[in-house]
Amino acid sequence: MWRAARVLIGILILAGLGVLLWFATRPPPLIVQGEVSANRVDISPRVSGRVAKLNADVGDNVERGAVIAELESPQLTAALHMSEAALAVAEADLVRVNSTRPETIAARQAELAAAAADVTLYQEEAGRQARLITTGASTQSRVDETARNLEAAIRKRESAEANLQLAVAGASKEEKALAATQVEQARASLNQQQTDVHELRIVAPISGQVTTRVAELGENFAAGAPIFSLLDLQNPWFTFNLREDLLKGLKVGDAFDVTVPALGDRKIAVKVTIINAQGQYATWRATRATGDFDLRTFEVRANPVQPVEGLRPGMSAIASWPPEH
Repeated sequence: MWRAARVLIGILILAGLGVLLWFATRPPPLIVQGEVSANRVDISPRVSGRVAKLNADVGDNVERGAVIAELESPQLTAALHMSEAALAVAEADLVRVNSTRPETIAARQAELAAAAADVTLYQEEAGRQARLITTGASTQSRVDETARNLEAAIRKRESAEANLQLAVAGASKEEKALAATQVEQARASLNQQQTDVHELRIVAPISGQVTTRVAELGENFAAGAPIFSLLDLQNPWFTFNLREDLLKGLKVGDAFDVTVPALGDRKIAVKVTIINAQGQYATWRATRATGDFDLRTFEVRANPVQPVEGLRPGMSAIASWPPEH
């Protein structure tokens, strides 16, 4: 029995030594380090102007659509007033082209009535001359003169009728179309000027925190010059740069845990959203002439599964690799 016990104890000791040796020779887990990133938006005006009001400063949290600065531009304001006046002129010209004064129509009607009366008069005169010439009381020249006068009166009546129709109809279709087009052109110019003036109000395109403010009151800024920088703290992500041999089948949608030293030791569950190959400059070069090869670097981006309080861009992130997923 003692011999059996000693054998059993020896086996247990050997097993324990084997386990200790296995743990001692086992390579330590690979630790990879990444960092927290977030979208940054540089805000710049679309038009030039002078800073008249600043409604946000570095460290302020602003909501999307909030007015964070206002510019002023006397040139744009003057151009807006000119466009308003040009539109009023074009609209007035369109009304003029599409209408005729009542006095003009009345005058044309009076001219037509006078021309019609002349036609009636010369028709009666022509009838009298026709009767008189049969009796020898009139000459042929008188009859011919009366006929010519009647013909001229008819043509004058036709001209008066045409003038009345022209007065009632107003301008031609081409003139009306031109006037309408000029109104649309003036309205488009006004809309452009209104848009430019509206752009003097700088609004936040996203909800975030102001990290940079370049503008000062009274300072002139050209179009496209950055005034503010906003950081989107509501949608951070983690970025890891890994050699391709460390990916080991990792794919978009896989989940693993990371720790952020700035937030303590609690584990944060993340999910892979992007795996991108970096440029040729980001390559791990082989250190031996043979038996090794160059390895590309990949960016692995992962989003937190749940919102994490206090997570800010620039914080370090630690993960054991390969992750269990």
